[in-house]
Amino acid sequence: MAALVIASRNEHKVEEIRKLLAGLAVNVLSLRDFPDAPEIEEDGATFQDNALKKARVIARFTGLATLADDSGLEVESLGGKPGVRSARFAGESASDAENNRKLLRCMADVPSQERRAQFRCVIALVSPKGAEQLVEGICPGVIIEEERGSGGFGYDPLFLVPHLGKTFAELSMEEKNRISHRGKALQRVLPIVREWLEQGLI
Repeated sequence: MAALVIASRNEHKVEEIRKLLAGLAVNVLSLRDFPDAPEIEEDGATFQDNALKKARVIARFTGLATLADDSGLEVESLGGKPGVRSARFAGESASDAENNRKLLRCMADVPSQERRAQFRCVIALVSPKGAEQLVEGICPGVIIEEERGSGGFGYDPLFLVPHLGKTFAELSMEEKNRISHRGKALQRVLPIVREWLEQGLI
C-alpha cells in the first residue's frame, strides 16, 4: 500500500488527518514512525512558507510523499496576531494554557463586537518525485472572554463558532472536522491525494 507521511508529532493533529483520509488506500504515517527525522524550525514569514518547508524536508528524509500543515489563529483586533506565532505566542516553549492566558490579556479591553478572528490552515503536499501542491482553509469565529469546553487543543476553548453557539472545544471531532480550517483544507487536498495515488506520485 502507498504511504503518506504527516509531518507532525502532534497526535491530536495526526488523528484528525487520519480520520479524514480514512477512505483512501494509503497508509498514513507520522513523524512518530521516524524518530530520527530532523527537527524543523518554523521560521517562515507565512503559513505557506512553513508548510512547504516541513513537507519538503520530510519528503527528502523519508523518500515518501509528505503532507505538512501550518495553521494558526488570526485575531482582527490584534492585526492578525498571533498568526504564524500561534504556538509560540507566550514564548518558545509556551503551553496551550499560557498562550490562551496571553490572548485573553491582550484582548481584555476589546468589546464583544470587535472580537472577530479566524483559524487559517495551509496544507502543503510534496512528492519526492517533484510534485508540490498548496491548499488553504479558513474558519471564521470570535474570541470569547473565558474558556469553554474540554475537547480540542490550542485556542479551541476560546474560539466560538457563532452559528453553532459552541467553541471548538465543545464540538465532537466529527463536528469539528466538518467546519474547521484544517477540515476544509483537507477536503481540498483529498482530490489531489486521489489523483497522486492514480499517477504514482504517492
